[in-house]
Amino acid sequence: MIHSIKIKWSFCILSALSGIVGVLMLIVSFSINVGPPPGSSGPQLARFIDQFYKSVLWGAWLQAVGPVFVVLFAFALVHLCGASRRLSGWMTFFGATTLMTVNLIEVTFYICSLFTNPPGMTEVGIRLIDSVQHLYFIVSAPAVFLPLGTVLIRSRLIPRTLGYFALGLGGIFALVGMASLFTLALPASVTALGSIQALWWLAAAFSLLLRSRRIAALDYPEEA
Repeated sequence: MIHSIKIKWSFCILSALSGIVGVLMLIVSFSINVGPPPGSSGPQLARFIDQFYKSVLWGAWLQAVGPVFVVLFAFALVHLCGASRRLSGWMTFFGATTLMTVNLIEVTFYICSLFTNPPGMTEVGIRLIDSVQHLYFIVSAPAVFLPLGTVLIRSRLIPRTLGYFALGLGGIFALVGMASLFTLALPASVTALGSIQALWWLAAAFSLLLRSRRIAALDYPEEA
């Protein structure tokens, strides 16, 4: 019994740390990979690449790897809530996979934009980045937060308020995705909404971390 509690306690701690580490990696990524100023000309883009070449690549690496830890944390929440065999749990897995796929596509276009041959590749890469950013709001963020919120409000794992916030975020992202559909290049005021989900992941991770000992001592089903 004691051994089982220790295992579950360790699992909760490692899962929470995974979420925290993933979000911190994303924060660093976006802070060092700011992108060129909107409307930059060809020569301005060339200067930007020369100056920030390594920063863009390190930012791309962090943005590719960081979400792996966030997705692992999301899977752990579903598992700890005993929802891995429920439809809401399956849809959370689907949403997290979709989020990861869209994220990796965007990272690919970051690297694509660094190619200077053939001429115009940088501009094409930036337009592709502008295009794929729509997918975060249209499908990937709602596909994660709506089912995950459903999982959390049916459990006492972390405060149910976070579950309701997740549902709200999913709805907001879906509405923003529809409202901005005809804006080909999303403005910074829209893309900045992504920082809200980072705050949610941190809040959920710290909640799990602070409750880990109590969770391990209670009889939470691993499957339901």
